[in-house]
Amino acid sequence: MRVLMPESLEGAFALLENGASATGAPVPIAGGTDLLVHWPDRIAEHDRTYLDLWHLAELRPIRWTDDALELGALTTYWDVVRHRRVGTEFPLLVDAARQVGAIQIQSRGTWAGNIANGSPAADGVPVLMAYDATVVMASRAGRREASLSAFYRGYKEMDLRPGELIVAIRLPRRPHSVQQFFKIGSRRAQAIAKVGAAIARSDAGWRVVAASMAPTVRRCAALERLFESGVALDGPDDLLPALREDVSPIDDLRSSAAYRERVMARVLYHALRNPGSS
Repeated sequence: MRVLMPESLEGAFALLENGASATGAPVPIAGGTDLLVHWPDRIAEHDRTYLDLWHLAELRPIRWTDDALELGALTTYWDVVRHRRVGTEFPLLVDAARQVGAIQIQSRGTWAGNIANGSPAADGVPVLMAYDATVVMASRAGRREASLSAFYRGYKEMDLRPGELIVAIRLPRRPHSVQQFFKIGSRRAQAIAKVGAAIARSDAGWRVVAASMAPTVRRCAALERLFESGVALDGPDDLLPALREDVSPIDDLRSSAAYRERVMARVLYHALRNPGSS
């Protein structure tokens, strides 16, 4: 493998443009946790060129403004866990971070990396999406932003142009009356979610986000409309028509589509009946 180690963000942009090899453009990495999990099995990836961003100080800080929290692209899960103010204003970030692997993964894995990996079973992406996160991207051509809820175009397909890096994640600061995160898996941590959900309610309305239920983590517009309507629900089955509009779970080695659908409906029904719990 070939590893490029830029000393600045501008240097990283230059290497993205000019560091291509026979195996393609350099692959940006930060904590490297997703890459190394599959390293023994994905032999072709051993010949790739990687762009190591870990030492770029410009991408590390957590910043606060009057109306937003900005996580630098190198903010780790553990940075959030130990940041008291984040835990107070955005508790779902801490809930999700504590369930991402063991502490070694939490100390290396980054929120931006969780976005860029594009897994439909991601733990960090649902809570970011429930908080209406914006992805901040930059290249030599300049900076631009995109809503995380519109960032994914398909499985592992993202609104990320050649030469661009994710440099930050911005979350609007709002009071929330409901904030819940659920991860259903073989174990509470160090396991991939069979079903995941993040739910939030603020003056902007309901946000319902599903993981492991579609080719991408997905914001559920039909369920949000149902929640906003305030219609009385007699049981989890009343959620199924809206749920089926939003997601299309599959059978795989971790679970069946029927199980995922049934569990998600029960999780959401529980959330509506008990909005203060998770």
